[in-house]
Amino acid sequence: MTNPYDPKAFFEGMVEHGFIIPTAVLGTFGRSGQFEDIVSRIHRVVKDIAKDDEAEECYFPPVMDRKILEKVHYLETFPHLCGSIHSFFGNDRQALQLAESVNKGEPWGTHLDQTQVVLTPAACYPVYPTLTGKLPPNGKLIHVVNWVFRHEPSEEPTRLQSFRQLEYIRVGTPEQVVPWRDQWLQRGLDFLHKLQLPAHSDVASDPFFGRGGKMRSISQEEQKLKFEILVPVISEENPTAICSFNYHQDHFGKSFEIFTDDGQPAHTACLGIGMERITMALIKTHGFEPANWPSEVRKLLWF
Repeated sequence: MTNPYDPKAFFEGMVEHGFIIPTAVLGTFGRSGQFEDIVSRIHRVVKDIAKDDEAEECYFPPVMDRKILEKVHYLETFPHLCGSIHSFFGNDRQALQLAESVNKGEPWGTHLDQTQVVLTPAACYPVYPTLTGKLPPNGKLIHVVNWVFRHEPSEEPTRLQSFRQLEYIRVGTPEQVVPWRDQWLQRGLDFLHKLQLPAHSDVASDPFFGRGGKMRSISQEEQKLKFEILVPVISEENPTAICSFNYHQDHFGKSFEIFTDDGQPAHTACLGIGMERITMALIKTHGFEPANWPSEVRKLLWF
């Protein structure tokens, strides 16, 4: 019996129907105009859902100051996911040595040195340094869409090394932040159900590194700091997380000296919507021909 959740067959189907463009590196496929059109329509609907929230919009490049990673201890918790950017700083003689190594097919990374920037691992990270200081009484709500990087090469089409996160970041008191996160969890489920996706939510944890990471994951789940919305895309037993809803407590408030109106370290929460993953969930659930998707889905996206 054919496996309806064969990742390889799904990837090949998206290639055959012109959604994605294969590349030589796992997790880095190109996107066609058809694929990007669906992504942009998802973004429009989400922004429409949030229009009355009056979030501030920010746009950052896919790189950021490496000091941000250092300040939030990312290299202690997720060293296996980070992407550090290196470049050439040498003289003419060293440039020739670099070229020789390349032309001989030898490793050439030792000729490069670390730059000031790293690839952004989460869309919300560049936002926090901009909020240092005292917040207004109602806190802050920020909207970003950013390319992020995580070193997770995989044959699974949903596990990309470079992808986009649509995020809303809420900063303020716990009383402002936690209900907001929970409201968006329900909003996310309602939105995905309108797209007729078989979505459900569950408590989750981040992929922390090492032995200590296992303890962090257990603590995160016990405190219900992270929820995900899951849809079967490449596996029915292990459905794909296409949205996440995270409460960071005062971690970023303390790290970046962000304070509430009464002088306490601010609490933060964010929701992340995986643009490519929702698009792939739609393709998997409704088929390779968007013109044949359910009329209610098309009405929502192609109004």
